[in-house]
Amino acid sequence: MRSICLYFQVHQPFRLRTYRFFDIGADHYYYDDYQNRRIVRRIANDCYIPANEVLLALIGEYGSAFKVTFSISGTAIEQFKKYTPEVIESFRRLAKTGNVEFLAETYSHSLVGLTDPEEFKRQVDEHAATIQELFGVTPTAFRNTELVFSNGIAEQVFKMGYKTMLTEGAKQLLGWKSPNYLYFSSPHPRMKILLRNYQLSDDIAFRFSQQSWNEWPLTAEKYVSWLDSVDAKQDLVNIFMDYETIGEHQKAESGIFGFLRAFPEQLIKSQKWTFRTPSEVADELQPVAGIDCPHAISWADEERDLTAWLGNDLQQEAFTTLYKLSKTMSTCTDADLHRDWNYLQASDHFYYMCTKWFSDGDVHQYFTPYGTPYEAFLNYMNVLSDFMIRVKEYAEKAGSDSNAIPSKVETKVETVSIPDPKPNTAKATKTKVKAAADAKETPETKTKKAIKKG
Repeated sequence: MRSICLYFQVHQPFRLRTYRFFDIGADHYYYDDYQNRRIVRRIANDCYIPANEVLLALIGEYGSAFKVTFSISGTAIEQFKKYTPEVIESFRRLAKTGNVEFLAETYSHSLVGLTDPEEFKRQVDEHAATIQELFGVTPTAFRNTELVFSNGIAEQVFKMGYKTMLTEGAKQLLGWKSPNYLYFSSPHPRMKILLRNYQLSDDIAFRFSQQSWNEWPLTAEKYVSWLDSVDAKQDLVNIFMDYETIGEHQKAESGIFGFLRAFPEQLIKSQKWTFRTPSEVADELQPVAGIDCPHAISWADEERDLTAWLGNDLQQEAFTTLYKLSKTMSTCTDADLHRDWNYLQASDHFYYMCTKWFSDGDVHQYFTPYGTPYEAFLNYMNVLSDFMIRVKEYAEKAGSDSNAIPSKVETKVETVSIPDPKPNTAKATKTKVKAAADAKETPETKTKKAIKKG
């Protein structure tokens, strides 16, 4: 029988509080505990707990015929421990069935694989150790943050000992080829690659409750009929999505839980498909061809590239400034600094600074807690300014080289186009904003200057 790989990403960032210029050097706590607790508890009640119960019931009913795969970021795990320990217990119950695979990923849900191989490995090792501690299993397959993939990243992951990796079935990667096969990385033939079928995945993740969609409502019977219509020579369909799709992005009243219950039943009944985990797919299927990916891809937006996180000057400036601290942080033993270093690397912080609009604008606006990308940038850079001061002080006390660490954020961004987040017309209005060095042009900075002059 042909294979279905059903995979869910579970992630929650530590959201930053409003951190003002006057807080720099005075207050070293950066996180909005109220929002983090409120959001995680809400999603636990709406998604994680009820969805896990559905999956556990499906495993109880169908046994080894139903299998599912998760990756859970380290920052999500920390918030579950802090705010909703019952979520950890529900995942433990799933792990005990033996029907669930847990993947390795970056602990911080970061983009570090693009810039720092040593920090990349540290995070992957930390995450794998956390999964082993919580669920008693050592991950054997890997998914990078946001399915970011390239030849270079595949090489790094291969050197870490992983032989299976997940990524997006992007058009620029596949060309005319289908995502519905197992592939290998051309530079590393022993690295097997599972490619997301984004059409069938997004039918659930994004279009399920969209009443203007010509296929609405989507039923399990209809969905399985689409799978059955896949060319019989194509032996694998990978359905990858955020776990928050179930009950959070697609609300319970949309019928998403009924779909989740009915889909495995219909698929198993068809006797044409079997559920497999990524490691099982890699063990049981043979790759059909190699894929060459010199430039990084992801599963985000229409472009399936990195522009959601690194597409403008704000994002690139924040990203570059953060990773100037890598050398010092690689030997840091301060627990508080290590915690903040992990949390500040989450890709979400850069996503909030995205200025993309048109087809993907609504998606970006849904996830950001900020009014504009510029606000996200200024808030993050204020936090980063304080963090850099602390890292520099640590390096000086430890006798390390602190000369490479700037004393303050000196941003080189001049102007960037910011779309109106809630345009009143069909065409969004672009506004030019000026990003000054460490927020020098903000009202708070001007006030501080006036006080000093007085």
